[in-house]
Amino acid sequence: MRILIADDHDLLRDTLVMFLENEGSMVTAAVGTFSQAAERIETDAPYDLILLDYNMPGMNGLDGLKSAIAMGDGQKVALISGEATKQIAEAALEAGASGFVPKSLPAKSFVNAVKFMAMGEQYAPIDFMTAPDEAETNPLAENLTDRELQVLKGLTQGKANKEIARDLDVSEPTVKLHMKTLYRKVGAANRTQAALIAREAGLF
Repeated sequence: MRILIADDHDLLRDTLVMFLENEGSMVTAAVGTFSQAAERIETDAPYDLILLDYNMPGMNGLDGLKSAIAMGDGQKVALISGEATKQIAEAALEAGASGFVPKSLPAKSFVNAVKFMAMGEQYAPIDFMTAPDEAETNPLAENLTDRELQVLKGLTQGKANKEIARDLDVSEPTVKLHMKTLYRKVGAANRTQAALIAREAGLF
């Protein structure tokens, strides 16, 4: 089984080569840029699988992947990455990649994934592809406590202090205290201004 690894991280590339060659059934070639990978694809005998790092020089994201797939006899090409998102992985698979392999994958799983893809199957780790997207944090929200956010939400809904206190099961003076601190944090002079700032920040 002939594998080409293209990754600009020397230590990682050498480690991947070691993982695969220890199997005894794989012969690997390794390069550090997309142009070097393209050269090997064009001049070497066909590889069973080509592994391209998403962020290496010359890759230009998925453009490099598509170019590599189109070269030669339309060989099997997979994406490897330590930073790519689930959306990038999905786009790579849709573009015809043989798979997406996170660099965090354990050695044994990595070797199995390579074998799987070299045999013509499409690979992507289930836990990575089904992980929930990380919610983007709002800069304004990061500055406030959970309780202050709840009070601010009540403000944006036009609720009076008494209503907010009842909703949160706290006393009215407690609501007033939270308002005082959240006014200071968001840079508001009054409840109307605080509600406007929250709306403009897309908080609620």
